[in-house]
Amino acid sequence: MIRSPLFRTRFEKAASGAPSAARSSRGTSISRTRLALALSATLLGTAALPAIGANSAVAAATTLYVNNNAQANCTDGGTGTQAAPFCTVAAAAAVVQPGQTVQIARGDYPESDLTITRSGTSGAPITFRGPSPFEPGYGGSASIGTSKAPGGGLTVRGAAHVRFEHFGVYAAASRPVVLADGAQDVSFDDFAAFGDTGARITNGSGQVRYSRGTFLGTKGPTIKVDGGSTGTVVTTNLLVPGSGDDRAAVLVDNAPNSVVVANSIEGVCAPGIVLTGTSTGAVVENNVINPTGDQAVPCGGPDAPQDFGLSVAQSATAGTKADYNTFDAQSNTPAYNWAGTTYTDQASFTAASGGQGAHDFLAPISRFRGPDYTDHAGDAADETAPGMLPTDRFYKTAVEDPTLPDTGTGSGIRDRGAEERTDVGSAFTPSGPTRLLDTRLAIGVPSTQAVSAWGTVDLPVTGVAGVPASGVTAVTMTVTVTEPQVDGHLTVYPHGGAAPDSSSVNWASGHTIANQVTVPVKDGKVSFFNASGGTVHLVADLAGYYSPQGSLFHAQGPTRLLDTRLAIGVPSTQAVSAWGTVDLPVTGVAGVPASGVTAVTMNVTVTDPTGGGHLTVYPHGGAAPDSSNINWTAGQTIPNLVTVPVKDGKVSFYNASGGTVNLIADLAGYYATTGKTAFYPGGPTRIMDTRRDFADHSNRRPAGPVPAWGTLDLNTSATNGLPLTLNVTVTDPGAEGHLTVFPYGDAVPDVSNLNFKPGDTIANQVVVQQSGGRISLYNASGAPLHLVVDVFGTERY
Repeated sequence: MIRSPLFRTRFEKAASGAPSAARSSRGTSISRTRLALALSATLLGTAALPAIGANSAVAAATTLYVNNNAQANCTDGGTGTQAAPFCTVAAAAAVVQPGQTVQIARGDYPESDLTITRSGTSGAPITFRGPSPFEPGYGGSASIGTSKAPGGGLTVRGAAHVRFEHFGVYAAASRPVVLADGAQDVSFDDFAAFGDTGARITNGSGQVRYSRGTFLGTKGPTIKVDGGSTGTVVTTNLLVPGSGDDRAAVLVDNAPNSVVVANSIEGVCAPGIVLTGTSTGAVVENNVINPTGDQAVPCGGPDAPQDFGLSVAQSATAGTKADYNTFDAQSNTPAYNWAGTTYTDQASFTAASGGQGAHDFLAPISRFRGPDYTDHAGDAADETAPGMLPTDRFYKTAVEDPTLPDTGTGSGIRDRGAEERTDVGSAFTPSGPTRLLDTRLAIGVPSTQAVSAWGTVDLPVTGVAGVPASGVTAVTMTVTVTEPQVDGHLTVYPHGGAAPDSSSVNWASGHTIANQVTVPVKDGKVSFFNASGGTVHLVADLAGYYSPQGSLFHAQGPTRLLDTRLAIGVPSTQAVSAWGTVDLPVTGVAGVPASGVTAVTMNVTVTDPTGGGHLTVYPHGGAAPDSSNINWTAGQTIPNLVTVPVKDGKVSFYNASGGTVNLIADLAGYYATTGKTAFYPGGPTRIMDTRRDFADHSNRRPAGPVPAWGTLDLNTSATNGLPLTLNVTVTDPGAEGHLTVFPYGDAVPDVSNLNFKPGDTIANQVVVQQSGGRISLYNASGAPLHLVVDVFGTERY
């Protein structure tokens, strides 16, 4: 999807000749108006570009200015200073010298026939540059021609060593938007092209690069390389061919050693990449060819069988390499025509062509990621291919998608096509439990001192306890409050900002209570805010962290795995003895796979304890670590969500008390080495507080408690069917009972997420699948209660 600065509305109007819909390089459907706006991103810039200062002596010697704005005092009869800039690009082009930059200000430049003939040198090229959004004071783009008055496009004739960056170009009918005519060592980067005819590189041009461009609805080839041109590079462009008899996205004709890589070709059932004549020694890699966009509608008509994704004539096969391309399998157009023979599948093409296309994919291409869709373009590019740029067409660097295998070369995380998918979520690495914070023992803090009233603790969580120093997006910890002087609550949140209006742990004076917290990490830290008028001690035990690599969550349940009262998960109905341990099998049961499971998430409840104590849940096979997941007093029933690494298919529960206790564990899901969804940490964001009139973008409700045996249904913004990570707080209950959180529309399951007594305020983390974007919360008690619900993250495809 496209997230970039936008053109002014003139570019919206320019797209009127484009097809009614076009798609992004990863299949995003975009209306013509939205796409024309979004295309401005291709005119914007790179962070590597220098800012140009008005009083810089170097800038005065090396920069010519073009600015036709009303207040610019421009003149084509001057020398192009910043104080008296040229009015037209042509005026600057007529006098520019090697090593100089022509800096073109925001605005429309109605150049009737802009032709560049002056050359730089290999060590001192000439540069024409439009505004970059990374420079101070950026205010908009520069356009050669306008939608109402298109000009003759941009021509480079016989010139060498010239660079063009960040333009929009409008060309009149039958005029190429960009023409390289006998040009040598010329590059065009970050262009949005509007016109009937696309770019043409011809007449013996050499070493011309066209990159990060965007073409919509051109008639004839979108980019044509011919006339004996050599060494042309066509890379990282979005190409949407239009109508016409010769509609190929890229046509290379009698142009040897051309490189066509990392382009996204979409839209209107046109041919993709065509090599004819003596176009030998070509490299065609990492392209995504999607003739139907995301419509999944086969191309029809008499021309459909000839509209190949990749067509290479017999005369162009010598020395040509075609591989790592992805073709839409829904288009009804053959993927290949190689040396005059058509191939409709990758295997037969690879076998017949001597190994070409060995890493190609023919698969459905769609913007809709879901349980049945595999993205064959992500993390699958040949990073070592010639012509690959360090960033995509929006200057985004590659990031690893944790839901995909790294099947590309080099780093393995580059995507095919012109756009990197960077909104990829995180995977979980179970760890510990390891103590990161204990204010009683100066762990994680400089001294043994309780947190002051209304005080904050900033805790480093990266580069410690096996957590990587970078790339960590969130951590999961069991956070325990102990020795509080007065009632209050704790807010755990990303470091660096004000504490949000949410709570992670709630307590009464003198009580010790724990809750699992998953919180985004910022600057390598998380923060703890003591929202009370008294001091309190804090303990935090690491359960795992989120980063680009790790395990993926699979919601499962809720299903009861353990109940010592009913001999579920244990051989007999017997409470756990003082200082006793229960080893619980968690793989190969209740829908959890028998292998490949790295951790499980369970809601664990302690009930009927005969004395005070705490419970430690930990990986099977070792001694219980010095950590706690649940703390209790005699007779208390209390739950907590626990995420724990799995070892030998089991987890262990240690009763750290001198009395017996019954244990209940309800499965919420498991982590495995493969999966389709990733975690997107966020917030905390409050989506309901029944104590007050509440309204946000999803929920609107007048203040009032949830009635006895009543259900509260909440809208969420999560993807349908996928889980949310919540912190749910019960407050002011009028009777003893429990709360169950479950997918909307399901029957209430026989499990509990929170247990409470009259007057309690108690919180617990909850992982719950939602259905139709909704969840339900059931008050299993004989009296009303209030609920507060905060979101800490979601799973997404």
